[in-house]
Amino acid sequence: MKQKLLSLALAAALGLSMAACSSGQAQTPGNSTPSAPNSDPTASPEAVDNSDLAYVQGQGKLKIGYTVFAPMNYTDDNGEFIGFETEFAKAVCEKLGVEPEFVEINWDAKVVELESGSIDCIWNGMTITKELEESLSISNPYVKNYQVVVIRAADADRYTSTADLAGANLDAEAGSAGEAAIAGDENLSQGNYVAVAKQTDGLLEVKSGVADACVLDFVLAGALVGQADYADLMVIPNLELSVEEYGVGFRKGSDIVPAFNQAMQELIDDGTLNEIAVRYELDDLLLANQ
Repeated sequence: MKQKLLSLALAAALGLSMAACSSGQAQTPGNSTPSAPNSDPTASPEAVDNSDLAYVQGQGKLKIGYTVFAPMNYTDDNGEFIGFETEFAKAVCEKLGVEPEFVEINWDAKVVELESGSIDCIWNGMTITKELEESLSISNPYVKNYQVVVIRAADADRYTSTADLAGANLDAEAGSAGEAAIAGDENLSQGNYVAVAKQTDGLLEVKSGVADACVLDFVLAGALVGQADYADLMVIPNLELSVEEYGVGFRKGSDIVPAFNQAMQELIDDGTLNEIAVRYELDDLLLANQ
């Protein structure tokens, strides 16, 4: 009898220990997840469990995944972090009642970063693709973009079309629309392709002669190519590889998306988004102005 009572006591103690361990595990924000540590104590567990928006507002910040990408997110000569997306994010976050926290990421791992909870959104000139739409919930589009080919100005007569680049050394950012454009073009796909970590790395590869050309966003090329460190580079004229649109990516099923879309529409309606676009010479590409 004593042995039976002792066994029951040990089983009860083990059960309490396991329950205590379980309650101390940190959770990842997102749909159908337990409430995250440090969330707003006034929010009900049920609301936080099923709401990205409640989680973010409870934390008081929106963690934004980005890469250095002028004119979207970059540091100016005075050391200030600026850009179209930077200002756009601050304006939206103000409407959502949170602060933006910018987290530099590896663009090729952006979906993994989002799903792990290390960021709450991907907001950095993200081209909307069918593949991303399968993995993410994406905001309404807001900027038009297309892919261009950048070469050394000295090679202007040598490279005038993608046919001239078949067999050339080509760069693009890993996981980018530029990479997809190379793979999807019958001529560029015959080149010697090397993925780089950032679009600006591709520009440097072309400048140094390591690559013959790089494929990247027109938005970035327009801001950098032909100026300062990239004065000896140029965009092949009259060559648009794909027309696309930018959106902000959130976790699949995230209820932040409708709140974001409403905030963005308010910024369009009151002219704020256009003012930001004008500062970065993107107003011609703003979809609200098309």
